[in-house]
Amino acid sequence: MACYIGVIGERTCHEADRRIAEQVGRLISERGAVLLCGGMGGVMEAASHGAMTAGGVVIGILPGHSRDEGNPYLTFSIITGMGEGRNLILVRSCDALIAIGGGYGTLSEIAFAHKLGIPVIGIHTWNLTKEGKGDTRLVEVSDPEEAVEKAFERAQIRRQESEIRRQESGDRSQKSG
Repeated sequence: MACYIGVIGERTCHEADRRIAEQVGRLISERGAVLLCGGMGGVMEAASHGAMTAGGVVIGILPGHSRDEGNPYLTFSIITGMGEGRNLILVRSCDALIAIGGGYGTLSEIAFAHKLGIPVIGIHTWNLTKEGKGDTRLVEVSDPEEAVEKAFERAQIRRQESEIRRQESGDRSQKSG
């Protein structure tokens, strides 16, 4: 089964984040994963462009009611009509996320990922603390290569843990039946 890596970040971004996002998108596709994003401009468009130029598949989870609002590099567009509510759909659909920069929409996606146990790798993104201590669930890295490597590592661990839970659940249901 393909790995699904999400790239999250602002709709309008700095040129440095745009270059990073494009490289992240390319690296994700070169490793054979599906790239998911919010489907709009900025970081999302740059990552989509990088993935598309590397021959990858890009799925955009759009906030509005029309495919026309998505960036031109999407392979598939999912129309939600949910505005920012689509963030939960995006996060839930990923094996891991890479956050590049980001505003409050990105912060909400990071929060959803933490709540759901989905790994988040960050480049120039939010610095999270809880009760004065750093939140170790957000792995901060400095470059695209490390971000993609960590995302794949964490996604693999998460998938293995999910498989173990599924098997254990099946074992319990067989014993009670």
